[in-house]
Amino acid sequence: MNLLVRINLALVLTFTLAALALGWACSSMLQANAQREVLREAGLMMDSALSMRGYTSEEIVPLLNAGMFKEFLPQSVPSYAATQNFLKLREHHPEYAYREATLNPTNLRDRATDWEADLVQQFRNDAQTTQIVGERDTPTGRSLYLARPIHAEPKCLICHSLPASAPATLLARYGSNNGFGWQPHEIIGAQVVSVPLASATANAQAIFRRVMTAVAAILAAALLIVNVILYLLIVRPVRHIAAIADEVSLGNTAAAQFPTRGSAELLDLTRSFNRMRTSLAKALQLLEP
Repeated sequence: MNLLVRINLALVLTFTLAALALGWACSSMLQANAQREVLREAGLMMDSALSMRGYTSEEIVPLLNAGMFKEFLPQSVPSYAATQNFLKLREHHPEYAYREATLNPTNLRDRATDWEADLVQQFRNDAQTTQIVGERDTPTGRSLYLARPIHAEPKCLICHSLPASAPATLLARYGSNNGFGWQPHEIIGAQVVSVPLASATANAQAIFRRVMTAVAAILAAALLIVNVILYLLIVRPVRHIAAIADEVSLGNTAAAQFPTRGSAELLDLTRSFNRMRTSLAKALQLLEP
């Protein structure tokens, strides 16, 4: 195996290991960035829901209070307004979801599913936990979810403490079996936002492919340049010196002179060969009759 092949094997191995390390680091950073991007999106959705709740409480409820004695209007409930707003969003973006999942809701539409009930229980088990982030598979693909606890505020207990204390119009609409027995500041549910990971993950994968293609092209170009430099500065001069040395070793005194240009190492080699050639010529002269 000649020197150029050995050097190429060493370079290919080195470049491959470097590319793998770079690929791993790049993939990790891109995936982490994609998750942060989706988490920011989920946080924005959560803040939007809170804004809708605040708007309903401050501006809509006062307008509807007068009619509540005749008929209970769900539009006066902040959680209903936030949920309805995101249900409209889902008509065009079904992969996004917002839920105010409650263990014992007045409106059974808001009853927590099994996995949402587990989130609520986590909040109940650790009062210091204010946010839970995770991933789960959904019918529309893998999603990241962001959950925050819902506490029973004092104003909520007007309708949700005991059925006897609730407005008659609310009982007429939803009955007296659900949504009661809440305790002050009790964690009764969780706001849960689900955001798809597919788009951010696909973008990260596309960037990763472009980066690795560029890295492969750069390494291939570097390998080609190194080979050209090795051939011009080392392989070709050494082959030329070897050819002259072969002729000299066969006693051809008319062989070409060893090159006098090149790197310091090659010049040291040619000087050694020239001394050997001179010594050989003197030895042959002594042997002549």
